Amino acid sequence: MTSTPPAAAPALPPAQMPAAARARRFASLRTIAALVLREMSTRYGRTPGGYLWAILEPLAAILFLSLGFSLVIRSPSLGTSFLLFYATGYLAFDLYNTIANTTARALNFSKPLLQFPAVTWVDAILARFALNSLTGSLMALLLLSGTLMVIDSRTVLDLPPAVLAMALAMVLGLGVGTLNCVLMGLYPLWEVAWSVITRPLFLASGVLFLYEDLPPLAQEILWYNPLMHITGLMRTGFYPTYTAAYASVTYVLLTSLALLALGLLLMGRYHRVILNR
Repeated sequence: MTSTPPAAAPALPPAQMPAAARARRFASLRTIAALVLREMSTRYGRTPGGYLWAILEPLAAILFLSLGFSLVIRSPSLGTSFLLFYATGYLAFDLYNTIANTTARALNFSKPLLQFPAVTWVDAILARFALNSLTGSLMALLLLSGTLMVIDSRTVLDLPPAVLAMALAMVLGLGVGTLNCVLMGLYPLWEVAWSVITRPLFLASGVLFLYEDLPPLAQEILWYNPLMHITGLMRTGFYPTYTAAYASVTYVLLTSLALLALGLLLMGRYHRVILNR
């Protein structure tokens, strides 16, 4: 008597597989949206003034910079407006800094929710990145538009370089933030070390001066700072006579993507270790 082999399990119809993938993507989008709303209510909803502080903080920084340096020097390195010069440098730097810092703390911020299977570490990182990118972009748009109206400047805008600079600041912030999210989770002292290491970053990123004004040795060193390229590219969109020939989009993009790839690789390997600490 011959035994018949067991029947194979019915294969999933091909038409159902894309539907399952679409359902998973839709669930992930809903999770990210829920995390964004949670952070909006936590970060801005409990503070008097709410989103108004997102505009007042950088505005105050730009005003203090403009007032302070106008008392020391007669005119900025470009143009005649201290407000526009420091706004074009500070806002790109602030966008990077905000995204990098908030993304680096994404797991700690959403750690209780990450115990649920529906919420992944990718959702937590993307939610913080999306919210802070949108907030920073809107804030920059409002402040730059207000600055151009106040100074009554005849600035000839070239939007593509400015938009590209802001996009590069976002990608760089995501790459640095993702890598730091792993390092801070594995080595808590790294957060303190990183804050010490990057303390001079504001002075070394071209916010207060132009790359061309530096001595040759400083130029050779600071060229490797991606933020120097971003602030220079940002200013080319507002100053037609300024070219920022040193700025390399390829270098900034490759650096950002390399940091992001390394961060994602390490996060995929060690996110359970971080969450179980």
